[in-house]
Amino acid sequence: MRCYCSICRKTGGGGGFAINLAGDAATLSVSGAEHKRFYHARMHDGESEAERHFCGNCGTALYLYDARWPELVHPVASVVDTPLPRPPEIVHIMLESKAAWVDVPEGEGHVHFEGYPELSIEEWHRRHGLLET
Repeated sequence: MRCYCSICRKTGGGGGFAINLAGDAATLSVSGAEHKRFYHARMHDGESEAERHFCGNCGTALYLYDARWPELVHPVASVVDTPLPRPPEIVHIMLESKAAWVDVPEGEGHVHFEGYPELSIEEWHRRHGLLET
């Protein structure tokens, strides 16, 4: 899932999006955790409940954690040190917020949403036979 919202654009940089994953919070292992910090993003209607964790030394975005779903953690793909598989499709979300200079890939294997899709990350994995428990 590639998110083009203003928060992901600003914290993820690069292509103007963050690549979001979902994982079992109990399996999260962070090297150098003593340097880890977090913040709550400011939204137009207040402060996000989610914690956006980052390295306090270099500023690298690490993962998002939200106490409303304590069993989940959402690591930024670029910081995962173990091999990740290629997804069967790429879901592009929050396109209503993308920067004008960003080109979004189209065609087979790309699904687009102006906002946030009703299909959760878990449901997407289940639909593709990729849910690991």
